Order: sequence, then structure tokens, then C-alpha cells
Amino acid sequence: MASRSIANPERQRRLDSGLNGLRGVLRIAALVGLTLFCVPAHVVTRLIFKESHWPRRFLGWVARICGATVELRGMPLERDVLFVSNHSSWLDIPIIAGATGTAFVSNSGVAEWPLIGWLASLNNTVFVDRTDRAGVQAQIMIVRRALNTHQPVTVFPEGTTSNGRDLLPFKPSLLEVVTSTPREVRVQPLHIDYVGARELAWLGDEPAARNAWRVLTRPGRFIVRLDCLEPFAPSDIGDRKAVAAESRRRILAASARSAGSV
Repeated sequence: MASRSIANPERQRRLDSGLNGLRGVLRIAALVGLTLFCVPAHVVTRLIFKESHWPRRFLGWVARICGATVELRGMPLERDVLFVSNHSSWLDIPIIAGATGTAFVSNSGVAEWPLIGWLASLNNTVFVDRTDRAGVQAQIMIVRRALNTHQPVTVFPEGTTSNGRDLLPFKPSLLEVVTSTPREVRVQPLHIDYVGARELAWLGDEPAARNAWRVLTRPGRFIVRLDCLEPFAPSDIGDRKAVAAESRRRILAASARSAGSV
């Protein structure tokens, strides 16, 4: 009896591991099929109509395939907006893009990733070299050009991912872009909360592939709350540091409300 009680947990562990592996493979297959369908649809739509909503649809479906059920709270602005969001996972990108149609400011190194960099470019990703502190003004001009097309753009001013509970200090340099634009561009803070799946946060030195596999093999679905907070005009707030501080204050307040409602 003792040996059986010891063996059963081991057998269950192997069964769970096998099911998780199968789940990951099936989700990868679904993502490959989704890519093979959406990319040609996007190209054809661009050729005919010049504009395409396929990147937004694609990224929204990526989030769903990975298990996310998005609860959208509030209304995201559709144009002339810089979204400022907290950041805890690479899943933030398909979740926010699927809900808002935004492009993102990303490290220039992502552009060199096989397939991922190309897919990111299809969503009008704005690539900047964040290690080049001397080139901040050039980076601001790159982001400004994207905003001048009326394209919503999202920045993650923490500069890296956090644990989904705490908010790191904001780096205000790129927020200079909204303090001097040809027309009014509003700032809309976003708060993303993985509620019962905060363990999916991508932290420290965890390899990207390992974190992706953890997400893809996680059993069941999980709720992600995306709060679109009250937008504001940067001209009413002040310089880039004031804009960063106000955005962070609103996101912290939303985080406290979210924690209290769990």
C-alpha cells in the first residue's frame, strides 16, 4: 500500500507533464495556422484597401489561443493617443493590441528576431535603440512620426517587465514626444492585470523560450483585466517628468482598486 501511494503521485506527475506538453504543441500548431491564414489576408487587404485590421485581429486571437480572456474596462481612444502601460509579460502586447489596435515602441533588437521581428513590423512597431542615450532625440522623432499618422502607440515606461503586482519607476525620456507635437496628442494610461495568473510574469534572467513555454502549457483559461483609464492632455500636466508621474499615479490607483476587488 505504501509503495502504491508513492507511485500514484509520480504517475500523476508524468500524466500532467504529458498533458501540458500536448497542450503546448496544440497551441503552437494553432498559432502557426493562424499566422499562415492572417499574413496573406493582411497583405491582400493592404494591396486593395491600403489599410488592414488583420494585425489587430491576429494579435487578439494570439492572446485567446494562449488562454487569455480579456476583460476590457473603459474605452480606449482610437487615434492621436499615446497609451502608457505597466508591463509584466510578452502577452501584454497581443492583449493590448487586440483590444486597442495600437502599435508599440520596442527595443530595436526585437526587429532582428526571426519571424517575431517581421510580424512586429506588420503591426507598425516603432523600433528604437534604448541603449543609445545620446540618441534620445532621434528616438523621439521616430515615435513622433508614428503618432503623426494618427496611429495609436503604446509605451512601457518601466523599460522592462515587473511581477504584475509592483510598478517600477517610469523612465520619462520618450514621453517628451507628447509635449511638443503639431496637434494635440492625449495620453491614456492603461493598467493590465493577470489576476489569478500573475505567475506568468516574465522576470529576471528567464529565457524567452522558457517563459513562452510556461504560458503555452498552462492549463485552463485565465482572466486578464485591461483598464483603459481616463485620458489627459499633456499640456494640462507639464513636462515629460510630470506626464510620467501622472501616468504612474493613475496606474498605481488602478492597481490598488484591482487588488482590492480580487
